[in-house]
Parts: sequence; structure tokens; C-alpha cells
Amino acid sequence: MNVTIKATNTTLTPSIDEYVRKRVGTFDKLIDSEDTSARVAVEVGKDTEHHKSGDIFFAEINLHIAGRDFRTRRDGSDIYSAIDIAKDEIMDAVRGYKGRQATMLRRGGQAIKNMIRGFPFRRKR
Repeated sequence: MNVTIKATNTTLTPSIDEYVRKRVGTFDKLIDSEDTSARVAVEVGKDTEHHKSGDIFFAEINLHIAGRDFRTRRDGSDIYSAIDIAKDEIMDAVRGYKGRQATMLRRGGQAIKNMIRGFPFRRKR
């Protein structure tokens, strides 16, 4: 998986880089090992230079897998919490997408079975 990390209005320290790579490494279990087009672009930084407190840090994650793009941008009181929140949201989005794909596959299989058996197509509600 190709990982790109960018810092905006802050410096990208080795500890932040390591933290992002560790968190992004959890995407490996959601990505097909044969998908060579998988890539992640992460941008971390501060929204503004003049604010000193509140949710001034952000993390933006763009994930491209299997021809599909997932994107999120989350704010946090520190850079690490923003990264965690964004990572969790991307994970939920990918899991939801994969669940919908599996459901559609099962529905299609059931419709084909019903046609083969000669029953009219029934749709559960």
C-alpha cells in the first residue's frame, strides 16, 4: 500500500510520521492483498496559526481501494486525537461499503436460485 503523508502549518516530526504509519497500517486487513492500486494520502496540521486552544488540529485521510475513494477530515484538540478520529471514521466507511457489497451479492444469488427453481422473485422487506 502506497502511503503519502503531508504536514500543513506544522512540521512533520518522526513521531507523528510513525504514529500515522502505525494507524494507517490497520487498513491492511481491509484491503485485498492483490489490489496494487491501493493508496492512502494523509494530511495533518493546524487549521490556523493564531488560535492556541480548541480543535485547531486536523487530520485528513484519502483512501483509494478497488476503484473506490473514501475521504474524511476531522478536527481535534491535538494532532493524535484528530488522526485517531479520522482513522476510525474511514474504517467504519470501508466496513459499511464491504457489508453492502456482500449483501447485494447474497441478494443476487438468491434471485438466481429462485429463477432456477421456477419460483417468482420474492423480495424481503
